[in-house]
Amino acid sequence: MKTFSFFRYFGRIVLAAKNPVIFWASLRTSLFVGSILNTINQGGAFIEGAPIAVGHLLMNYVVPFCVSSYSAARNEIFRNSSNVAQEKQNNIKR
Repeated sequence: MKTFSFFRYFGRIVLAAKNPVIFWASLRTSLFVGSILNTINQGGAFIEGAPIAVGHLLMNYVVPFCVSSYSAARNEIFRNSSNVAQEKQNNIKR
């Protein structure tokens, strides 16, 4: 039964992350954070003109994008579920 709830939760995260507002906010965040990470991690290579590690460069952008998307989607799910719970409470009080 736990496996089923994991896949349901994962599906809800993916659906929430498809929201254009979340996508573009995550993209902006990843560009900002990824640029800082690349400067820190490969700054010496930039300055010396040495080859850049393309895999590291990509991961420095992909990881912040995934983290930001997940966090925003999770927040959206919990916010929506708390709104639903609040509406149920209001309906019970009436």
